[in-house]
Amino acid sequence: MSPFARWFLVILGVGVVGTGLFLVSWDIPAPAERVEKTLSDERFPR
Repeated sequence: MSPFARWFLVILGVGVVGTGLFLVSWDIPAPAERVEKTLSDERFPR
């Protein structure tokens, strides 16, 4: 394996692991506004 390919794989692996750690530790806030939607009766067959 060439040195370029080896470094490319190392950098790619570090990027994948770093992205995974970021997504695991990210505290995504819950939606702040309430959503209400009226559904018509035609959408639900009896």
